[in-house]
Amino acid sequence: MPAPISPRSALRRRLLLASLAGLGGAGLNAPVLALPAKTLVFPRDRGAHPDFRTEWWYITGQAETLAASGAASPRRFGFQLTFFRSRVDGTAQMKSRFAARQLIFAHAAVTDVQGGKLWHDQRIAREGFGVASASQQDMALKLRDWTLTANGPRYDAELPTTDFALSLQFEETQSVLLQGRQGLSRKGPEKKQASYYYSQPQLTTRGRLQIKGQTFEITGKAWLDHEWSEEILAPGAVGWDWLGMNLEDGGALTAFRLRDKAGNAVWAGGSFRSAQGELRTFSHGEIVFSPGRSWKSPLTQISYPVEWTVRTPVNTYVVKAVIDNQELDSRNSTGSIYWEGLSQLLDSRGQRVGAGYLEMTGYGQALRL
Repeated sequence: MPAPISPRSALRRRLLLASLAGLGGAGLNAPVLALPAKTLVFPRDRGAHPDFRTEWWYITGQAETLAASGAASPRRFGFQLTFFRSRVDGTAQMKSRFAARQLIFAHAAVTDVQGGKLWHDQRIAREGFGVASASQQDMALKLRDWTLTANGPRYDAELPTTDFALSLQFEETQSVLLQGRQGLSRKGPEKKQASYYYSQPQLTTRGRLQIKGQTFEITGKAWLDHEWSEEILAPGAVGWDWLGMNLEDGGALTAFRLRDKAGNAVWAGGSFRSAQGELRTFSHGEIVFSPGRSWKSPLTQISYPVEWTVRTPVNTYVVKAVIDNQELDSRNSTGSIYWEGLSQLLDSRGQRVGAGYLEMTGYGQALRL
């Protein structure tokens, strides 16, 4: 559950969100143009792109460790850390250094599989004053005492909270995976509904997880997504279903669909990269998400499909949540409630072939970016 929020912190967050709601719409009447094809350049494009409205850096993974001494089986965890950057258009002409031109948000979560519990927390602040920053040169993100930084092929994350903490190191084992057409990923029927988007699957992971003062040394696999855009959601889209799966043979599967209120796909896409490095990019119409068993949150009364059949051109898969209750309430930062959690991937024969994260947004109310 989220750490307790002091009245002062709650007030500060409300003021920041009010700034985003009241000022962020000032530029909405300006036309949004289709993003041009471009060559992503690294390490520069691991850094921030403040001229774009929305951006996020997203790492998810699975890990395990030996539990208590003498335990016969390892203890399993899922983890998620996300930094968001949002441009506030209404302050662009303000000369005050206190104007909130960029807002930085962050989420952190740990899924304790054996304990059947999700721990999560969140942060929000305006960029500047040494409190929050997002470098434009390389991946270097800070939000108070939470950080995510890159050093060559290694990423370091430090996210302490009241109830849990992440101290993790990630190492690249494969080349970058450019989503869409060389990193330009279509997200809707209009060309302007697109993002620049790359992934880094199969990150080797090591470090420490802490839960209520208990420390676990862990090893595992992780997945990085970095995406930035001016407009993603098409008119009528209320949210998305997305999955990023590290395959046990070294391959990687991405699949997503943007969904309307009736549950129909407004747009869909994704990719499959084999263990040998052969990449296939999926077009709209080639991906079909079919919901299976649902789970209803006792906290919000929102129902989420926690099992899916996902048909792709390379195989038909079944995605199953490892535990049902992986709902995140981020109303004190990004303002949304969504489901995001550790899941396993089965092939058409029912054999486990991978694991990763499933994300579902817009089930309680329409998502707003």
